[in-house]
Amino acid sequence: MNPVSIFILTLNEAKNIEECLKSVEAFDDIVVLDSYSTDDTVQLAETKGARVVQRKFDNWASHQNWAMANIEFKHKWVFYLDADERMTPELQNDILAIANDPNGRCRGYFCGRTNYFMGRPISHCYPAVPIMRFFQPKYIRYERLVNPIAIVDGETGNIESRFLHYNFSKGLTEWFDKHNKYALAEAKEGLKALREQDPDVSLFSKDRALKRVALKNLALRLPGRPFAKFMYLYILKMGFLDGRAGFTYCILQSIYEYLIDLKMWELKRTEKGLPV
Repeated sequence: MNPVSIFILTLNEAKNIEECLKSVEAFDDIVVLDSYSTDDTVQLAETKGARVVQRKFDNWASHQNWAMANIEFKHKWVFYLDADERMTPELQNDILAIANDPNGRCRGYFCGRTNYFMGRPISHCYPAVPIMRFFQPKYIRYERLVNPIAIVDGETGNIESRFLHYNFSKGLTEWFDKHNKYALAEAKEGLKALREQDPDVSLFSKDRALKRVALKNLALRLPGRPFAKFMYLYILKMGFLDGRAGFTYCILQSIYEYLIDLKMWELKRTEKGLPV
């Protein structure tokens, strides 16, 4: 028996959904939460045997929390993938071993990812922070408008195997469009953090999700964040070893940080009734 359900979020993912579903074809319960795609995403997913549920997207935390509360998964363990991500045989074996262990105490597991850009894996500069992707839905909730933080009620563990991530599968134009929206949500979260939270809250927490929030809040207070982000990724994380792809990716991340700063500036001026 394969005691794991697969959960996939989609919005106009006709380019990616078939390959994503192909990577999880060994699982007997695949649920696609679609945000009313206008392309062939839903038809392709249903053709591949997925169960499609539709809900209008509002923000990441709300959308995922709704899914955890309202979708009836066949199995108590769920692995979450985005449409531009792929399961691997090694990861599949790892999560099945966990789900089949009657003595397991953890309610959720962090998992890393191997990221691809310009036709090659980015091994150094792409953030390799493990994220919560394998869990029991009733013990998890999400916070933040974008790049949500998963809060697990119970013990957590780590999975050594990684899934594959093709973040630029739709091209750079789509990446810029998406991150323009992300930047606005991050700016709103940033202003909220600056006004309501101390920079060192949970900085030394053993809870990885809370520590990540604290690090984000601290980073908001650092001067020259876009340049600092580039130097951190390209020099300290040795992004230069990833060649041209690594350099380009570090530049893109620096642009993204600058865009967040600009949107925070814009929001502050708009609140005061000042022209932008």
